[in-house]
Amino acid sequence: MTDAQLLLQITLAALFFIIAIATDLRSHRIPNALSLAAIFCGFAINGYYAQLNGLLLASFGFALAFIILFPVFIFRLLGAGDIKLMMGIGALMGPELLAWSLLYGVAAGAVTSVLLVLWRTGLSGVVNTLKRYWDCIYCRTYFKPEPNEAAGQKVPYAPALAIGWLVACSINYDLPSVYLQLSHYLG
Repeated sequence: MTDAQLLLQITLAALFFIIAIATDLRSHRIPNALSLAAIFCGFAINGYYAQLNGLLLASFGFALAFIILFPVFIFRLLGAGDIKLMMGIGALMGPELLAWSLLYGVAAGAVTSVLLVLWRTGLSGVVNTLKRYWDCIYCRTYFKPEPNEAAGQKVPYAPALAIGWLVACSINYDLPSVYLQLSHYLG
């Protein structure tokens, strides 16, 4: 992989994540056009720079994101937009960086979800959720969460996935030369 290819991939992935975060925080949706653009760019860039091997790498990254995240979608833990975005990131960056990004993204998601829910509902929202859980257990029936509860909040996950990607990129051994090249162009 050349430095130019890696720099282009990182720049595009960062751009896709910035747009995804903005739309996810505003409307709780990630546009299909954004995900399709990421998928197309992933296959185009990898195919251009590494021909058949690049297309295979993009295919493996794309497929790995689907294989890992589709069961998560079935259980309604992630939205379809998050999955399609990560399929695009997998096609763009390849399966290895995708796997690490998802691992770190899950850890970041635990923290960002709790912080976002606490910010929206406060401690009273968490207490209301715990009370509802107790009522569900005591009455042996399920009660839907109220909008003012912690469990009733929709949490955008694009920020957590972006944090996971940033952490994965920061510890990738191929990237210091790209950062050095970028700082040379900017400074």
